[in-house]
Amino acid sequence: METTIPPISEPAAVAAAVASANRDEHATTVGQALKRYPSAIFWAIAMSFTIVMVGYDTILMGSLMAYPSFVEKYGTYHPELGVKVISGPWQVGLSTAGSCGGVFGMIINGFVTERFGHRRVTMVALAIMTGLIFIPFFAPNVHVLLAGQCLLGAIWGIFSIMGAMYSSEICPLALRGYMTSFINICWVIGQLIIAGILQGLVNNTTKWAYKIPFAVEWVWPVPLFFLAWLAPDSPWWLVRQGRIEDAAYSLKRLSRGLTDEQICQKVLMMNDTNRLEQKLKADASYWDCLRGANLRRTEIACLSLSSQSLIGQSLAYNATYFFVQAGLSASDAYKMNFGNMGIAFVATCFSWVLMTHFGRRTVLLCGYTFLTLDLLLIGVLSYASNNSAAKWGQSALALVWLAVYSATIGPQTWAVAAEVSSTRLRAKTLSIAGVIYNIVNIVDNTIEPYLINPTEANLKGKTAFVWFGISFLVTLWAIFRIPETRGRTYGELDVLFEKKIPAWRFGTAEVEDDITIIGDDESQVREEDEKRDVVEQQAVATIS
Repeated sequence: METTIPPISEPAAVAAAVASANRDEHATTVGQALKRYPSAIFWAIAMSFTIVMVGYDTILMGSLMAYPSFVEKYGTYHPELGVKVISGPWQVGLSTAGSCGGVFGMIINGFVTERFGHRRVTMVALAIMTGLIFIPFFAPNVHVLLAGQCLLGAIWGIFSIMGAMYSSEICPLALRGYMTSFINICWVIGQLIIAGILQGLVNNTTKWAYKIPFAVEWVWPVPLFFLAWLAPDSPWWLVRQGRIEDAAYSLKRLSRGLTDEQICQKVLMMNDTNRLEQKLKADASYWDCLRGANLRRTEIACLSLSSQSLIGQSLAYNATYFFVQAGLSASDAYKMNFGNMGIAFVATCFSWVLMTHFGRRTVLLCGYTFLTLDLLLIGVLSYASNNSAAKWGQSALALVWLAVYSATIGPQTWAVAAEVSSTRLRAKTLSIAGVIYNIVNIVDNTIEPYLINPTEANLKGKTAFVWFGISFLVTLWAIFRIPETRGRTYGELDVLFEKKIPAWRFGTAEVEDDITIIGDDESQVREEDEKRDVVEQQAVATIS
């Protein structure tokens, strides 16, 4: 059946088609979206599973340093102790090498993804990773091991933001928040896997105690490579490349039951949003992320992701310390880590329930407030350090912190960071946000051991006061800066940011159906309309 498309000579009819697509996005319920877009859900999950590797790898090195066979291989002899140890500087270096490499990977991602597409970059990164795993697996000394971690970190940096970018562009409005927040579940799955493997090898004293965890990394690339090869390109990315025919075909692959007319309208809506962002002078360079309304959007993406570390993640996320202080043996406390990951997984799944009933801003503000108060209570209980009940109370509060964090901040910040940027600048905005997050995480993981170590600041549980102060400031920032992105199309978000609508009004501000007219420069509008006509004519010819 041929599609009924308004003639290009009638701009009002085209605007009506775009408005119809916008209304359909808003009217589609979660249940309807699940039926219409099963393929989009599958491919979002498949591409996001690269994050499982990142979650696995980012805590692998720190955990291996407790293995005697690992220390025997890569440590140096300490004459006073009479045994081999991995010195403090090397511990810091090995623990942060992946994050340092990740900074470069994220910067590279911002360039290559917009040029070559999500799936091609993912395939190349997986192929490179397969070769790089040989470096830590066969590393003869700690220097080579450090180099391997840094190089692998660059690949992890690419993966860590790729899933959010891809999911945010292939899923409809009703599913966008769920699939972008799925990133946090993938992180937790990776951490669960490595926790289980390390628990199974804890009594192994051979070299395989540390080689097997490295070898497991080879399990991921091959199946994920073929999934990326089969995956459709993002229709939004294809529209930005001017490949309208391919965008329509991609949207057909991602959906089920949509008519040709609906597909054409959605492609025109994507092209119209792209045109709108071009009119707002949203080019595709890193510099453009820091200009005009995009500066605000970049700030929100950066600080929302970085808030994961700024609200005391390094202290409260590891309840093991408090369980040891309460009298639990070190081995039993280590087993608790496995349980902690289970709590995080269940809580992250529960975040989807919250997302169904509440907006991103509401969930985040409640999460920031609760976690800030939780840190305050942990700090207050540290004054009763000789009281066993107080120590167990700190342990319980750390677990509660983990559960609330996993249900609110962990998944929701990924959703906000992915949604808040313009479509033309999404790759670069998320790259900048990822770089800032990694830098904050490196600083966080460097100062936390100093604050809590008995040979350094020795603040013990009082370290919570430090994070309470920072978390309080983050909460104040969130009140005034984090907008409500739930239920907003990308075109609507463009308008709201361009009009400088306050964050607390994003959820209620009205945006006209016709969001295509912004600006008064008639010559500019006429020139852009001519370009738009060519693209839309391709869409008509392709889908009709």
